[in-house]
Amino acid sequence: MVFDGRCGFCRRWIDRARESTADTLDFVESQDPRVAAEFPEIPTADFASAVQLIEPDGRVSSGAAAVFRGLAAGGASTWPLRVYEHVPLAAPAAGVAYRLIARHRPFFDRVTTELWGHHLERPSYDLVRWLFLRALGLVYLVAFLSLLVQVHGLIGSRGILPAGNLMDAARAYFDGVNVGLERYRVLPTLGWISASDASLVAQCVGGAVAAAFVMAGVVEGPCLALCWLLYLSLATLGQDFLGFQWDNLLLEAGLIAIGASAWSSLRSRIVRTRAPSRAVVWLYRWLAFRLMFESGCVKLLSGDATWRHFTALTFHFETQPLPTWIGWYAHQLPVWFQKGSCAGVFLIELAVPFLVFAPRRLRMIGGLVMAVFQVLILLTGNYTFFNYLTIAIFLWLADDAALRRVVPRGMIDRLSAPSVRRLRRSVVRRAAAAVVAAGLTAASSVSLLGIFGVRPAWLSPAVALARQLAPLRSVNGYGLFAVMTTTRPEIRVEGSDDGVTWRAYGFKDKAGDVTARPRFIAPYQPRLDWQMWFAALGTARTTPWFLNFCERLLQGSPDVLALLASNPFPDHPPRYIRAEMDDYRFTDLATHHATGAWWTTTPAGEYLGAMTLGR
Repeated sequence: MVFDGRCGFCRRWIDRARESTADTLDFVESQDPRVAAEFPEIPTADFASAVQLIEPDGRVSSGAAAVFRGLAAGGASTWPLRVYEHVPLAAPAAGVAYRLIARHRPFFDRVTTELWGHHLERPSYDLVRWLFLRALGLVYLVAFLSLLVQVHGLIGSRGILPAGNLMDAARAYFDGVNVGLERYRVLPTLGWISASDASLVAQCVGGAVAAAFVMAGVVEGPCLALCWLLYLSLATLGQDFLGFQWDNLLLEAGLIAIGASAWSSLRSRIVRTRAPSRAVVWLYRWLAFRLMFESGCVKLLSGDATWRHFTALTFHFETQPLPTWIGWYAHQLPVWFQKGSCAGVFLIELAVPFLVFAPRRLRMIGGLVMAVFQVLILLTGNYTFFNYLTIAIFLWLADDAALRRVVPRGMIDRLSAPSVRRLRRSVVRRAAAAVVAAGLTAASSVSLLGIFGVRPAWLSPAVALARQLAPLRSVNGYGLFAVMTTTRPEIRVEGSDDGVTWRAYGFKDKAGDVTARPRFIAPYQPRLDWQMWFAALGTARTTPWFLNFCERLLQGSPDVLALLASNPFPDHPPRYIRAEMDDYRFTDLATHHATGAWWTTTPAGEYLGAMTLGR
């Protein structure tokens, strides 16, 4: 391959091509006197106007043809050459584009610098993978430990929705239809083996231990697979209490991570013998795009007036499930600022995600903007590990060269292997990764296109695949707050011994005491408090788990009572339970300074009339 050595634009792209072709091509500057002597049949002007590829059989290609044939011959990529040679109009179009760039190389050199940076080396993702998997391991650890301290009260044998009851009903159903192992696909959980309290605890502890191993980089691949399997099992058994979008996001990100991890060594380091596959990088970027873009689409297409009129944020900070004290201050901001912020939400969720597919610098700018957006969300509201996991996924929008600028050099030197021989992935491995990535991309496209009501006939295989994968909760649609809640009803649960004097149960984190400052609790998730927020948006009769909750209070279940902050009946359970509604609003600055109250409340009627056991 002969190129103009005096052209900085040419040299940069030749350096990229030299790396991609693994030195299987000999790159020579046209100014080298040996070139004219060895190839006198090629006019000197041709060397100045376009790259020339001289193959061993004497065939000479110029311009776009030389580029595509060179990449194919060097083993970098063969599909561009196939498109160039076989797709109609591809060759003429490529030729026109090449000549345009060649005639304006200084301009395109500046464009290249702005979009890709000063270096065009093939990006590596070893450090990206190392950091992401540690972050993912930490999220898994938090998720398992967070559930461990609540699992008895939520789904234990004396909990609100006993996992054992779910499995008894499932066995009765599947035994009747005789589906054999198909039951494990439809209801993927280890509860088929045992759904006892000991089994639930063992799954939480086992997941936490495996997550700690992932953070330490020990037997990384098997431990990530175990984390995914155990969390899927618990999420299935968790029913209403583990049906949140971040539970699904963790399972989807965790499934991809199994393919990104190391399986061949006991302990992993930043530099490995095999780089993360392009399929893994693509799947995480596709996930980042869908997560943000679908969230914007559902808001825009829901028809909700608050989003259409840019007033959603005048309600959001006050009515979100578990706000922080910073959220209280954000609610005090003027309406014009809230409307402008709402427009910014649409910009970040509908336009910025497309930078995921842009050249390097634009992609990283997009990732940084979306990461800052997630930081603002976690500062104003408690969304468990969701924002932290999302920011970790955005790491895949960067590359090692970018991260090495911010990661301490000493850490990199300490964790990197002293010498590593790079191995290329086999054809079988690359083909398998491509097939899996294509399948997951197609299946996840179903929910994305479904937002727009698009369901073409050619998408039928993807729809069928999505249905088969649905129980695994690892190919999902996303989109929070499609319709903004404009009021904040809160349920007050009370007990009584005589039906006359009522005493209220205290919850740990949901709005209750008006003088209690909203606090930071994320990445921990108090799952009962979260479900109480959703229950208040409906009715007691359409929320079966709430009726179970009240029944457990009447029984005095210690596991359920442990989920609460205070029990007004420490010596014996009450005879009656009822639930009243209160409307909560943030106080304004003047009221807060005068009284110290963060909330103001007004009665909002009955949620559940007095009930007792046997009624």
